[in-house]
Amino acid sequence: MNTSNRNQTLAQSVADEMLKLDKHAQHLGIQLKEVSGGYSELTMVVRDDMVNGLGICHGGVTFALADTAFALACNSRNQRTLAFNCTITYSAPAHVGDVLTAVAQEQVLNGKTGIYDVVIMNQHLEKIVMFRGVSYRTRQQIVSGLRGS
Repeated sequence: MNTSNRNQTLAQSVADEMLKLDKHAQHLGIQLKEVSGGYSELTMVVRDDMVNGLGICHGGVTFALADTAFALACNSRNQRTLAFNCTITYSAPAHVGDVLTAVAQEQVLNGKTGIYDVVIMNQHLEKIVMFRGVSYRTRQQIVSGLRGS
């Protein structure tokens, strides 16, 4: 197996384990579409129980989607990685029935810290959220016995 396939398999194993244990992501109906080293893509459908008092998707719901994408991207190498800082900008509302796609991409990985950008788009490819997360990597593994980089 080449390095690229090994890294892909590792990222998928870590994502599967994390999502299996993530009850909040399960409750929100978040689905994994793709994961690799420093990258993840997730989808979620906005339900009527996700709207706020203005009738639009609650900001906490979109934050949770972005944060989950961030978590899968920065933990993809099987080193337990924690959020150090996160910022979010909401550029447009999401509505009931919208299919949201969150794409997380590693921008910088330098020693124990990393910077990740997450963009959430709706089904019309309109950007509705920009999220930046700063991570801190520990030495602990997520899936025991699988070697990360």
